[in-house]
Amino acid sequence: MTVLPNDLTIRPITGPEELELFNRLPYLLNDELADDLARGRRRPSWMWMALDGDRLLARLSWWCRPQDDTPFLLDLLDVDDDAQDVDLMAVADELLRTANAALFPDGVPIALGDTPPPEYLRFDVADWRSEERSRNRVGRRLAVVERSGAVPLVERLRYEWRDETPLPEGSGRLVFRGVEGTEDILGLMTRALEGTLDAHDRLDLRERSAEEVAAANFADEFANYPTPRSWWRVATLADGTPVGFVIPARNAYHPIIAYIAVLPEHRGNGHIDDLLAEGTRVLASEGLTYARAATDVGNMPMARAFTRAGYDTISGVVSMTWSR
Repeated sequence: MTVLPNDLTIRPITGPEELELFNRLPYLLNDELADDLARGRRRPSWMWMALDGDRLLARLSWWCRPQDDTPFLLDLLDVDDDAQDVDLMAVADELLRTANAALFPDGVPIALGDTPPPEYLRFDVADWRSEERSRNRVGRRLAVVERSGAVPLVERLRYEWRDETPLPEGSGRLVFRGVEGTEDILGLMTRALEGTLDAHDRLDLRERSAEEVAAANFADEFANYPTPRSWWRVATLADGTPVGFVIPARNAYHPIIAYIAVLPEHRGNGHIDDLLAEGTRVLASEGLTYARAATDVGNMPMARAFTRAGYDTISGVVSMTWSR
């Protein structure tokens, strides 16, 4: 039987005044938490700590999209990896169990209404398996989430272009135009789902039509960006035939290449490079000094395109989900 520390206290933070305590464990999201709280993307009741007296042993936090009012992602689950005198796995198990019991019916994260099943995300170095310390760090957290009923979903790579890197150049083979309204982009998004390598889209397509998946993606994310849709570009051949599209934007955190796709009948011709060059150029022309992007580990054509365009790999992301 596992014995937890005698003074173990598990509770949510009382408010922003406890962020300094909550952030004693280092993580790349720490700098975002104050603004997330101020803007409602996190709530004190979603940010839980496991304390041994005044020592922070573990913590977690859920996050929601601006248009939602329920937890959407568990994107922070940490333990004090240097605490050798306690069973950190037992502490993290108890922390997650207690938080889930407080936040979800029957204590199990599930889909709520039209909101899809929640996911767990772990941001870490891209090659976390190659070094023992990072392998243990990530593995410990994944094991805790797995024991709560989650299953692996996908791994992704995150990229960044900075303005000290030359802008990628297009080939000149394509013509770019703006998006001609919502129906225009929805039609292209629907067509692009044929043969997609994106794990989330492939999973969604098991349950819904391409039209439904495209409409949900648009409503849940792209329709909510604060930046203008005049940034969005459709690539065509000289005769106006659409080849693909790119959505440069800014989300709540960074300038991003939000979506980029080549239509099925035009894949394999190197058009992805022209689309990425155009999307990056749009962001740079708006005075933005960097751009972020991400793709699934299994989407090698997209990963290679980012590298060719001068985007550096900045981290990996492991994703798990509780139900479908």
